[in-house]
Amino acid sequence: MPLDPVAHLPYKDPDEFIREVTDRIWVDRDIDHIVENYEPDSIVHASLGTVVGRQGVIEGSTIRMGSSPGHIGQAEDVVWEARGDDAFLSSHLVFSADEHLVGGRNVRVRKRTVANCLYRRGRMVEEWVVRDDLADCLQRGEDPDEVARGLTFQGYSGSMLDQPPADVLLEGVSGPRPDDFRPECEMVLQFMDEVWTRRRLNRVTDFMDRDLFLHTIGDRTVIRPERYQEDLLDLVGPFPDARFAVRDIQTNHSPRYAGLRIAVLWTMHGSYRGTPAFGPLTGSPVTVLGVSQFLIQGGRIVKEVRVYDEISLRAQLNAARGDGPEVAANIY
Repeated sequence: MPLDPVAHLPYKDPDEFIREVTDRIWVDRDIDHIVENYEPDSIVHASLGTVVGRQGVIEGSTIRMGSSPGHIGQAEDVVWEARGDDAFLSSHLVFSADEHLVGGRNVRVRKRTVANCLYRRGRMVEEWVVRDDLADCLQRGEDPDEVARGLTFQGYSGSMLDQPPADVLLEGVSGPRPDDFRPECEMVLQFMDEVWTRRRLNRVTDFMDRDLFLHTIGDRTVIRPERYQEDLLDLVGPFPDARFAVRDIQTNHSPRYAGLRIAVLWTMHGSYRGTPAFGPLTGSPVTVLGVSQFLIQGGRIVKEVRVYDEISLRAQLNAARGDGPEVAANIY
């Protein structure tokens, strides 16, 4: 079913819609455009919790722009898929390379953000956003633990508390989806189940190309299957019972972005009782919100871009120890 232009007007398609609206708000600094762009009761799920209502987005965006006035991001990828004839779900990968004044010198900070946005008739309904704030800390020379101590994990509400969809290929948390590129989607879902959750690390080469790239948090790039295995162990090692739940999936084929990409919205659930990578073990549960965009060529995964917020993860663990702040921080 073709997408009704009402879903993305005045732009030619959802790709242009997302890129231009984001530039208008975050590059041109037209914060008031959020009033036109977001529904009054819009919901945003971020790494520190859920924001309900458009006013929270306006205030959170103002705080972020004020703290980084020179920030400019650019679309690295837009994976969009229709949700009915008047709506779409986009996965907007934003790359930024900003200069910040730190200790009297200019420091270049490279990072990625992903915003998964559900738009209906040109208005934001629900959003899931994750930022690589670890990259900020490391490149600015800040201690991630100290930064995390200034944050409060405020918890999730709404759809984030629902059970994962029974069949995400039929319907994700954003609603029913078209059955596009089913073999490739099934391959990616099988890969995440077997390699990520079941820890069958030896099967990486069954799904991924030998010359794979993984762009991940801390502005790090990993190559080859062996390094991919090591990176995954770094993620789950502190949480040996970690399980991954897929909450949504969308596909898009575009020459602009090198072909077929599959975006997956996922959560990791585990307890901090493994390797003490984040200080003394607490045994406490954590929920990590993340997005991975997979590039598929020749039926295999050749690249993954994975974004989640390790600083917010540390804030959850701090809260379990009772050493977090009493005042809530901006969670947008």
